[in-house]
Amino acid sequence: MRKLLYALTATMLLFTSWAQAAGPELRSGYPERYTVVKGDTLWDISSRFLSNPWYWPEIWHVNPQVGNPHLIYPGDQLALVYIDGKPRITKVGDGVIKLSPKIRSEQITTPIPAIPLDAINSFLSDTRIVTAEELDGAPYVLEGADGRIISGAGDKVYARGQKPADRVGVFRRSKAFVDPQTNEFLGLEARAIARGTIAAENSDVLTVMLTNSNEEVRIADRLLVSEDRKITTSFLPAAPDQQVVGQMISVEGGVNQIGQYNVVAINRGVREGIVPGHVLAVMKSGNLVRDPVTRETIELPDERAGLLMVFQAYEKMSYGLVLQATRPLSIGDKVKNP
Repeated sequence: MRKLLYALTATMLLFTSWAQAAGPELRSGYPERYTVVKGDTLWDISSRFLSNPWYWPEIWHVNPQVGNPHLIYPGDQLALVYIDGKPRITKVGDGVIKLSPKIRSEQITTPIPAIPLDAINSFLSDTRIVTAEELDGAPYVLEGADGRIISGAGDKVYARGQKPADRVGVFRRSKAFVDPQTNEFLGLEARAIARGTIAAENSDVLTVMLTNSNEEVRIADRLLVSEDRKITTSFLPAAPDQQVVGQMISVEGGVNQIGQYNVVAINRGVREGIVPGHVLAVMKSGNLVRDPVTRETIELPDERAGLLMVFQAYEKMSYGLVLQATRPLSIGDKVKNP
């Protein structure tokens, strides 16, 4: 009976501790006011005020007098205030004349992003996840003008297949993602190589003028519709609404040790409730040790080692950017609610 009471007490303490932690925690030494500067990101600012910056939406004070209160610009001054006894971050002067469009400087035309966009630009604008059938059925490059085997921006190339659109992207088969636990096929990464326009169509032979290129276009590269996806700055850091447990399955660039601002792929996506802006903790598996008394092999508890934010979500997988890493991370490390 005593053991049962002890177990129940411990469980209640753990639950209470979790419940208290499951909310915004003000950082020690947070500023009462902060002026946004060029180069700031929403994550940077959140980290100045909160120990768990993904709770930013819960302390941001939405002022109905401001058209879009979530847009923060360099020069804006933020303050921590208490409203109904709860801490809230608000723009100083919200709703008064200083925030009117006439006062907004001509030099400031875009709000600060949630995370460093230069680290993820190519993923948001071009590189995408497709099915093998979609890529295999797309038109493919035959050769460049004058029989060239490699071409670039300003060159003409010939391709064979059904015209997908007037404006196309040139893609190359990259990584095939498979769930390491279930062996389910998650998707195929089509890496963006170039963009172009269809200049002529002769039966199933297409003449393509390359308008820009990231790499040299080669024979057998594929043509897909150019999506012209726009980089979003509107998502906010937040924890997933439901429990998520997954793994990091790949890292851009194939590096051995993953650190801050590396782009990683995880084996969880829209079907698991993942959306852009979701923040996940990265967990390092505990070491295996030999019990000196029983000689058993014991696995130590997982340890939190970093945070990532999802910036692109597909049906079965997602891309995320590592925002914090307290130690080198690796492929296979677990990801879960922060």
